[in-house]
Amino acid sequence: MRLMLKFTIPVEKGNQAEKDGTLGQAIAALVKDVNAEAAYFALEGGKRMGIVIFEENDQARMPVINEPLFAALDASIEIQPVLTADDLQRGL
Repeated sequence: MRLMLKFTIPVEKGNQAEKDGTLGQAIAALVKDVNAEAAYFALEGGKRMGIVIFEENDQARMPVINEPLFAALDASIEIQPVLTADDLQRGL
C-alpha cells in the first residue's frame, strides 16, 4: 500500500537538531528505511515539515518508522494511504 507520511518538527527542537547534526541524520534515515518513492520538504505554520511517499504492506513496521522521528525530533506525524492518478482511475 502506498502511504504518505507527513511530519512537522517543533521550531526549538528543529533548531537544536540542525545544530547538532541529528536533523539531517534522522530525515536521511527515514527516507532510506522506507525506500521513499518521493520526499518533499517545506515550511508549515512556521515549522519544518516533510512529506514522504512510500510503499508498506506490513503495519507492524509503523513503530519502526515513527519512533525515530518522535525520539530524535519530537515530530508530529500523520500517515495515510494515498493514490496515484492511475490508482484512482482503476478504483473508479
